[in-house]
Amino acid sequence: MIDLGFLLRTAYELLTKVANKTQILLLLFFRLNWGWQFFISGKGKLLDHPSVVEFFTSLHLPFPDFTAWFVSGVECIGGILLILGLATRPVGLVLSINMIVAYLSVEEDRLKVLNFFQDQDPFFAADPFFFLLTALLAFAFGGGPLSLDALLGKYVFNKKEQKS
Repeated sequence: MIDLGFLLRTAYELLTKVANKTQILLLLFFRLNWGWQFFISGKGKLLDHPSVVEFFTSLHLPFPDFTAWFVSGVECIGGILLILGLATRPVGLVLSINMIVAYLSVEEDRLKVLNFFQDQDPFFAADPFFFLLTALLAFAFGGGPLSLDALLGKYVFNKKEQKS
């Protein structure tokens, strides 16, 4: 007689193992792809600083010159750190805040946030969405096992004392 409970439990355990492996690849994909996008976006802002200052001025952001340098640096350096998987959670937090401000600073995107519970499609279609999603994933889950964070955690911070 076939033990249905055993089969279901075994199938679920196998599914969980496979899903855990895909989690590693999904985190890596988001970190590499959107880390690169953050880097390119920040680099573009750095190279076209006057236009960014003008745009930030039109949005009535405080200290538009400083804010343009700051946002450019956060995106550029944050993107590199995401690619490397270094300081992933703090970088994810800073980039999340940056993207929330991006959503709220542009009136058209702010309306997408405010109308989120009536119509979510415009929110998900907005330019900042995947940047925000990636930043939140990095903050919530860290860099995963294929990151410098994991290597540092394994070989530097959790070193066990060698017995003489």
